[in-house]
Amino acid sequence: MNKSRIELLDVVALTVDLPEYNLYRGQVGTVVELLADGAAFEVEFSDRSGRTYESVGLRPEQFMVLHFEPASPESVPEMVTA
Repeated sequence: MNKSRIELLDVVALTVDLPEYNLYRGQVGTVVELLADGAAFEVEFSDRSGRTYESVGLRPEQFMVLHFEPASPESVPEMVTA
């Protein structure tokens, strides 16, 4: 699994708090639209019943893609030690 590109329908988690939207680090959403040629993404946040409670445009550094399959050794970045 060597996936570094963010794609439509990727499941993501916030890495920052966005209190102006009542969203906080760790909340899970789904990428529903690519914006600005992939420089930003519309992420939809839904409750357990599937009802959307927020949809926000985010930059890639504000979230991380969640992976549900084991990573191959080639896709794991090497640890840099001093």
